[in-house]
Amino acid sequence: MTSAPRTLTVAALLVLATSLAGCGDDADDRADSAPSASAPVWATPAESTPPAVAPSATPGAGTTPSAPPRAGRTTPPVPGGPGRTRTPQFVMPTRSAGAPSARQVVDAFRAAKLPVSGVRDRSVDCGPNGAGLGCAELLVTDAVSVYVFPDEANAVNRADMWGADAYRKGTVVLSYLGTTTSTEQRRRYEAVLADLG
Repeated sequence: MTSAPRTLTVAALLVLATSLAGCGDDADDRADSAPSASAPVWATPAESTPPAVAPSATPGAGTTPSAPPRAGRTTPPVPGGPGRTRTPQFVMPTRSAGAPSARQVVDAFRAAKLPVSGVRDRSVDCGPNGAGLGCAELLVTDAVSVYVFPDEANAVNRADMWGADAYRKGTVVLSYLGTTTSTEQRRRYEAVLADLG
């Protein structure tokens, strides 16, 4: 007679333990706790599972019901959004203080009665939308091109690259590339540039 109450007590404890095991999944229990590294996979909540979407009311005339989002699908990132860096806008370099402008150099050539026909402002070639030369100003004539760089280091690099087809004074570089300017004429352009303050 004593074994029947014991069996009932053990059975009642098993039912109680089983029902309590399903009650411990409250939102308050999970809010601040992180799953332990040793916890089995089935014991941690799935982070990639999207929340359940409640069925919407019957759509009105002319509308179509929207499908719930699929698991694993993400919205494409917004350019410049979180996690993205924007490329800073390019700012054209400026000539250093005290350096002559390309226009002043061409005007000095004209005053010295040197040919300056076909003057074209090609300063756009200094930046990335042009040839990316890194100059601050560029005036091109049929006989010589006048480059003004923001600093002497850039001017030296460019003059060295062009070699015998270039002449440099400070931040100004004269280029004869693609011209038929004679050696004697080149010396005259260079003398005028050398005399500019």
